[in-house]
Amino acid sequence: MPLYFFRIRNGRYSGCADQATEFADRNAAWREMTSVCADMAAGIARKLHENSEWHMELLDETKEPVFRIRIVAETFE
Repeated sequence: MPLYFFRIRNGRYSGCADQATEFADRNAAWREMTSVCADMAAGIARKLHENSEWHMELLDETKEPVFRIRIVAETFE
């Protein structure tokens, strides 16, 4: 089974999981990523500052991005 890593970026902070997670395929990896992100979304939104960005990436075995989910807070003034 393919191995994947989760990475979260929030402003200058970036953290990647040390241990890989196995998923049967890309679809299974996507479902897990969206589920985890959905569980975290409320907490993330409450802590966002104006003009900031948070994102979660799912990386492959070589730590290259496969999927990314972004939450962006923008000011239009």
